[in-house]
Amino acid sequence: MEEVLFESETRLDRATIAEHLRAVADKLEAGDPVVLSAGSESVTMDVPARPTFEVKAERETGSGAPELSVEFELEWDEGQDDDGGTDGSFSVE
Repeated sequence: MEEVLFESETRLDRATIAEHLRAVADKLEAGDPVVLSAGSESVTMDVPARPTFEVKAERETGSGAPELSVEFELEWDEGQDDDGGTDGSFSVE
């Protein structure tokens, strides 16, 4: 079962999206909690030192024009705070 704790979908320009991603990256690098908020909705996520990082590029086809997406996801077990895990090879060029 999946419980959505926070969700926001907004059309923004690339520069603003980059600012949001940088803010998350700065929090991750500093080891600070990531706080997501929109209107009266807010959630604070304490990301462990080594979460699983999933990157997915997709093309969705159906009745209309194909839709492309890039998804970045951090995943971890609730309460996880150790440095365990495996190293993977990933880069953005």
